[in-house]
Amino acid sequence: MSNLSFGACTHVGMKRDHNEDNYLVLQDQGVFVVCDGMGGHASGEVAAKIAVDEVKQFFEMTARDRDCTWPYKFDKTSTYDENRIAVAVKLANKSVLERSKADPRCRGMGTTLVSIYFTEDGKLVVAHAGDSRAYRFRGGELQRITVDHSLVEEYIRMGRLTEEEARNFPQKNIILRALGQQEKLEVEVNTHRPEDGDIYLVCTDGLSGMVEDKRMEELLRHKGADLESCSQALIDAANAAGGVDNVTCILVRWNN
Repeated sequence: MSNLSFGACTHVGMKRDHNEDNYLVLQDQGVFVVCDGMGGHASGEVAAKIAVDEVKQFFEMTARDRDCTWPYKFDKTSTYDENRIAVAVKLANKSVLERSKADPRCRGMGTTLVSIYFTEDGKLVVAHAGDSRAYRFRGGELQRITVDHSLVEEYIRMGRLTEEEARNFPQKNIILRALGQQEKLEVEVNTHRPEDGDIYLVCTDGLSGMVEDKRMEELLRHKGADLESCSQALIDAANAAGGVDNVTCILVRWNN
């Protein structure tokens, strides 16, 4: 899509010896995906790669043939584009699960996934499972547009934890939804209307867990003109704060 520009960056971080994150950029399809693999011993890396490869293959196939048969039933309460991204993520879940069952070295592996999909009719479809996030930067302000599928987020929603208490919650890494963990994955899908000049950030918790939203907002305000250097600045900020995890982000600007 010619009205999209992007910058992307990934880094192993300061504490890990390999990178279990992965990401996908399909600019011609308007699709951007970030995955955070889980499982250790490189199997998380395998899960994340399987997920991005599956999404890529499905979008390329459906771009060639809009009427091709899908392996999951069409949800008539959702649009074609919402169904398209949801099915792509469900296929990714299926592939991760199959590999996990077939290869003892990959037993129990999984991955979070967050994706943004700019449609031909000017909408933005966000689909995710897990605690990798999507944000919108508009009018100088950064707003999160996904809800973490995590125990700590559930406790915040229920009023059992404050935002301040959540920062030091001992079980903050427990994920309630991810690819490769169950046969039927519930993919959260929401549609937005982008505005001219919006910047969308998709990232793993290696960024959002290390850098507060206000600091990310500052970096976007001062460096957002150059998305490539801004994505690197976000990574650098996460590493400067300790870099305890792999960190990946994609920035995408929408221009009408």
